[in-house]
Amino acid sequence: MTFLTDNGIDGRDLARAVEDRGLDGLFLCEHTHIPVRRETPYPTGGDLPMYYAHTLDPYVALTAMAVVTERIALGTAVSLVAQHDPIVLAKTVASLDQYAEGRVELGVGPGWNKEEMADHGVDPRRRTARMIEHVEAMREIWTQDEAEFHGEFVNFDPIWSWPKPVRVPPVLIGGEGPTVLDRVLMHGDGWIPRAQGGEAVPELARRVAELRSRAAESGRGHLDVTVFGAEPDPQILAAYAQAGVDRALFLLFPDLPAGEALRVLDGFAALPRHSGS
Repeated sequence: MTFLTDNGIDGRDLARAVEDRGLDGLFLCEHTHIPVRRETPYPTGGDLPMYYAHTLDPYVALTAMAVVTERIALGTAVSLVAQHDPIVLAKTVASLDQYAEGRVELGVGPGWNKEEMADHGVDPRRRTARMIEHVEAMREIWTQDEAEFHGEFVNFDPIWSWPKPVRVPPVLIGGEGPTVLDRVLMHGDGWIPRAQGGEAVPELARRVAELRSRAAESGRGHLDVTVFGAEPDPQILAAYAQAGVDRALFLLFPDLPAGEALRVLDGFAALPRHSGS
């Protein structure tokens, strides 16, 4: 996963390199813009890195990546879908999935930058509810020849909208709050929590077990768990596998020159793979 910018490795070269090294996928982060005046604190503390303001549009970049690869999953980690018009985004994602031939995965999150979302007309207090409604509206468009949706934030009578995706993109719900598993079970195909370090793995294991138990009880089947921003540490990865985590996304630091980025990918590719518990 990376914040793909206009200052680092070319996205097409990066996608080819990920596939050539036998890695499983490439996921892009999203920010439409960064307001110059911002009161919302950066979640990890300190100053907000400038690369946040330089990110390429993930859907345009992923489309370019799709046409130069054949195997890897291509996704968002995460897309701020509440800041998009859902009718337009449904077509964008479906068009991308046509070029990717069914390899798209949609990681979604409500976002943290209140000024950014306010510029899109999103009430920060209702951003999670709006995100979920946008996801459900897009699913209707992807799966129905005459889709309609009537909700609090999205409202449209029957519409025609093609292309449909080759495969309805799995939606991975981001977040770590107390109600996130409810959202995953009701609206998602998987969970994409942020990594919290090795000391947090036992709590993650407890929540993964709860997710799988509740999914089985409700007839949902297996729901994937993908850790966002995992440390590329063999011991931590083994602990994640034991906890039932399916995949780990490693951060390729933004703005790296091509040669350095490729060396980092070599390190990721050399890590051992583990089977889940």
